[in-house]
Amino acid sequence: MAPSVARNGPRHGAKTATHEGSATSSPAAAAGMPQQRPLALLPDGHRPVLIVLIDAEEEFDWDGGFRREHTGVSAMAHVHRAQEIFDAYGIVPTYVVDFPVASQRQGSEPLAEIAASGRAVIGAHLHPWVTPPFDEEVCPRNSFPGNLPRELEAAKLASTISAIERAFGAPPRVYQAGRYGLGPHTHALLESLGFEVDFSICPPFDYTAEGGPDYSRWTTDPYWFGAERRLLGIPLTGGYTGLLSRAPRGGGSSGAGGLPHGLHTWANRRGNAWARLPGLLSRTGLLDRLRLTPEGFDAGDHRRLVQELLARGRRTFVFSFHTPSLKPGCTPYVRSEAELAEFLDRFRRCFDFFLGELDGLALTPLQLRERLLAPGTGAAA
Repeated sequence: MAPSVARNGPRHGAKTATHEGSATSSPAAAAGMPQQRPLALLPDGHRPVLIVLIDAEEEFDWDGGFRREHTGVSAMAHVHRAQEIFDAYGIVPTYVVDFPVASQRQGSEPLAEIAASGRAVIGAHLHPWVTPPFDEEVCPRNSFPGNLPRELEAAKLASTISAIERAFGAPPRVYQAGRYGLGPHTHALLESLGFEVDFSICPPFDYTAEGGPDYSRWTTDPYWFGAERRLLGIPLTGGYTGLLSRAPRGGGSSGAGGLPHGLHTWANRRGNAWARLPGLLSRTGLLDRLRLTPEGFDAGDHRRLVQELLARGRRTFVFSFHTPSLKPGCTPYVRSEAELAEFLDRFRRCFDFFLGELDGLALTPLQLRERLLAPGTGAAA
């Protein structure tokens, strides 16, 4: 599970970059990560790259609390609805699989044949509240795995890896923390466990109100991390668009993330609900916060976000969603078969735009890492 990301906010030697703003409020510091990180940049002129990432996870009440007994995986029987689209476009998606999916045949079997035929990559996803050992209190703060003690985060990662190895025959090399919950120990643990790519960064969202990380100052640039700088971090694709999105993003009076984030946060305050400011800002083209996901965002949103980020020099994009959205009634985004048809049409329209109009290239995260490690590209320092 990720926090819901509808545009009005969450429901529940090498080149380097610094996180924008002061060191004292840096999201890097909050997540125990280096404030400077070597960027992993594709060479100038490289075709834009699209990665498809799917959170393969259990079903639960997205508007309710976290409960250990919510481990149903019936939505996995509907994975073929999306996979058929990926196959038609020549896309090899990455499914990051959590413990309930990997440990139950009903969850893993629909993916096993797809992965065995080379049509998908299997990664790992950690939802602490449904992953043993169950030694922590179930609460919003502990739903972010990086908030757990190092030993417990490591043990839950080990349980997830073991379940994936049993179900799919190989250990995962790609990871995404549940609820984007990186913590001070996560990256060292990933390096020690043999992971090669991480997708846990979710700009420009701030989850501190629930006890999670603040990614409001992160860009979508991939970066290297780990002691040997050989692990690739790929942020999910999100950002601000509109006239005010081009305002300075330093740590001024507008708060974390600069003017765009500060203004968007202010517009979404409960006391301002009467004015419907987020909709007004969006309709007037002043400011919108978008994600490259079919969950809550349509084809027009995808086009505007990609064009904006391309204009800023970005070349790596991640299209992401959750498997429960493939079964009507399991998430707020898809409540009926008609909504599912519209949901899947957003896939096709995004892929037509990205792979057709933009002449983009679909890669797996491991393929992108190989390209970036090649001499003359974004090689690790």
